Amino acid sequence: MLKLYNSLSRTKDEFKTLEGRTIKWYMCGPTVYDVAHMGHARSYMCFDIVRRVLADYFGYNITYAMNITDIDDKIIVRARRNFLIEEYCAAKPDAAKLISDVTEALAPFQVKAENEADKDKRAMLQRLLQEAQAALESLKKVAGSASADLNTQMDALISRARDPLGAWLDFHKGKNVTDHSIFAKLTQHVERLFHADMQALNILPADFLTRVSEYVPEVVDFIQKIIDNGFAYAAEGSVYFDVKRFDDDPNHHYAKLVPEAVGDRAALAEGEGELSASTGKRSDRDFVLWKGSKPGEPEWDSPWGKGRPGWHIECSVMCSDILGEKVDIHSGGVDLKFPHHDNEIAQSEACFGHDSWIQYFLHAGHLTIEGCKMSKSLKNFITIQAALDKYTSRQLRLAFLTHSWYATLDYSENVMHEAKQLESFFDNFFHYVKDLMQRQSPEALCCVAKPTGAEKELHQKFTERQAAVHEALCDSINTAVAMQHLREMVSLVNVYVQNVKSAVDVQLVKKIEVYITKMFGVFGLPEAKTDDSQDGKQAVAYALSSFRDQIRSSARDHKLQGLLEACDVLRNDVLPGLGISLEDRADAPALVKLVDSSVLLEERRKEKEIIEEKKRKKAEAQRRAQEQQAAKDAKKRIKPSELFRGDPKFTQFDENGVPTHEKDDKGEEKPVSGKQRKKLQKLYDAQVAIYEPAE
Repeated sequence: MLKLYNSLSRTKDEFKTLEGRTIKWYMCGPTVYDVAHMGHARSYMCFDIVRRVLADYFGYNITYAMNITDIDDKIIVRARRNFLIEEYCAAKPDAAKLISDVTEALAPFQVKAENEADKDKRAMLQRLLQEAQAALESLKKVAGSASADLNTQMDALISRARDPLGAWLDFHKGKNVTDHSIFAKLTQHVERLFHADMQALNILPADFLTRVSEYVPEVVDFIQKIIDNGFAYAAEGSVYFDVKRFDDDPNHHYAKLVPEAVGDRAALAEGEGELSASTGKRSDRDFVLWKGSKPGEPEWDSPWGKGRPGWHIECSVMCSDILGEKVDIHSGGVDLKFPHHDNEIAQSEACFGHDSWIQYFLHAGHLTIEGCKMSKSLKNFITIQAALDKYTSRQLRLAFLTHSWYATLDYSENVMHEAKQLESFFDNFFHYVKDLMQRQSPEALCCVAKPTGAEKELHQKFTERQAAVHEALCDSINTAVAMQHLREMVSLVNVYVQNVKSAVDVQLVKKIEVYITKMFGVFGLPEAKTDDSQDGKQAVAYALSSFRDQIRSSARDHKLQGLLEACDVLRNDVLPGLGISLEDRADAPALVKLVDSSVLLEERRKEKEIIEEKKRKKAEAQRRAQEQQAAKDAKKRIKPSELFRGDPKFTQFDENGVPTHEKDDKGEEKPVSGKQRKKLQKLYDAQVAIYEPAE
């Protein structure tokens, strides 16, 4: 029985679709005002995995719709400020004007930082303020001079003070920005980057992709139905959802997902957007469906005046247009639960007149960075492109697969190191099986030997692991446990091969490899990157490997060290650049791997770094040992009577040179204490024991 963790019930519910083997699924898409980050990757890749498992493993026919939010307060503010800063820079202000303008812009920005209630946001604003102030002071030092550094310092100030300068320009000139193309320029650019990121992450595209800018008439009709049903009201050009009226209705209740957050004013305000006026609201709990536009904001016609859709309404409208009044699955990041998804549920039920709009709400867990919260508003995030510069899409997917999709995941060096190790573990297995099949003759493959106890045991355990994988996937698509069982399958094969040596049941091993490869395909894991020309290279690689094996064997027999070293150079320094990896084995031919040359060269570079680091540490240890020995030898040549005489704090000595008097902290002479005298005598006696007079 397949179960999914349902945020509506906060339990794992048996999965039952509305219509047979068909799933209607809506995914909350991005607000395209900035590049996608790893928090987005977490959500979209996790649900890509869940989607693939439901379709390719459990056999469901999925209609997958996703929206693009291209009308939003964040977009309006970002687009206006980008435009105004570009316009400001195009006017080429001199250093004096730039200093004056930035100084004026920093004043309200400082007030904003001081009044920010959220400590993380306050720290971020203060950091931006300090960076801008430092750049301002640097420019002041060179302003008015003929310094070649002037333009560089001006550019640095504009860059460092972009946030406060943009806010200041927006305050004074934002109301004059009315051209829709200014906003579309930003959204279209960011959307293109988003799709490129999704493709790079091997995330399947949606069957239906919708944009709110293309759905404004449908939004107006949807809102009108809610008004007609008595759950919304118009006020001063905007339309608000009446939460109390909805909650008082016996057929509905508000905040099904997070009822405990109903009084969270900060979350409610953030959901309304920074440009919301909230004029005419009957209650702070009410949320906007249609925003009456102010100067400097894009606008569309409506019965309530010119304006634009609110954030929450768009998903209800586009989802129902594509998938109907009842939907199987709605998914998104956990941060969208309240108020966004709770408001979606309320307005959809208010429109359709029933209380079962979404059957299963799935939320991907938070993603933290080295244990810290990640947020665009905190400017604490890693872009998807930055992550892909460091790791492959395959490695990122492995990291996500080894964690529950609805639990918090800490994106850290340790997590990615484990993912890379897991990748290497499975790749070594795939290469081994490929090598095993390559070395078998057609006759050998046809003539399977009678199975022994080892083969029977391996097959039995393989069958048990298959059942365990199925059970894990039925348990809310628990890929973390499923991956553990796949790994155990490889370990079982490794133990089997070690035990039977060369008498390997090739077909059985291949069967296990085929199953694991199939599951990798289900999870969206692409095959390891290989050289595009490997088909023509394979025969040459095996012939060369066989020849090298013979040379090494003969060289060992005749103790030809130079020839063995030449074979190592071929393996380590020549073949990696050709996309060929050889791994020498004690009782078998070298394992041949055809891998992308860039991957092999990077591995070789790291190996050399490790070797050089070991050499460096060894040399350092030898140097320290030599220094310590030299110090010991020098100490042996010190006469016991001279041991303490070089220390200025001692003033009088006995006949053997042991101190009897010393200076205190004030520089006054005093007798050495009895306890210290004993300690000094011990040091003197030890020196007597090791003293070696110079010859």
